[in-house]
Amino acid sequence: QVQLVESGGGLVQAGDSLKLSCEHSGHTFSTFVVRWYRQAPGKGREFVALINWGLSTTSYADSAKGRFTISRDYAENRVYLQINDLKPEDTGTYYCNLVATGGHILWGQGTQVNVSS
Repeated sequence: QVQLVESGGGLVQAGDSLKLSCEHSGHTFSTFVVRWYRQAPGKGREFVALINWGLSTTSYADSAKGRFTISRDYAENRVYLQINDLKPEDTGTYYCNLVATGGHILWGQGTQVNVSS
């Protein structure tokens, strides 16, 4: 069964750091891109960062440059999102998304991040 599973969210204080994880499994895709999105309460889902799994090239939303770092662990089949200096406005549900050649699109169930001031 192909699936994406996010983890690593939680309740933290402003200024803390978190490292979110997205584990993908059950597929044989060789060429794909993994993206992180977030959805704040009452708002739409917004793109945060992406990584090309094979090339390890990355791209970030302007709002994510500086405090967010996306990376991957090839052996563990995981994509990480490191968030430093967390702010209350980072509160929301963080989702990972995998898009593979051939039109395959997968979403995880999300992991909740709550940042208190």
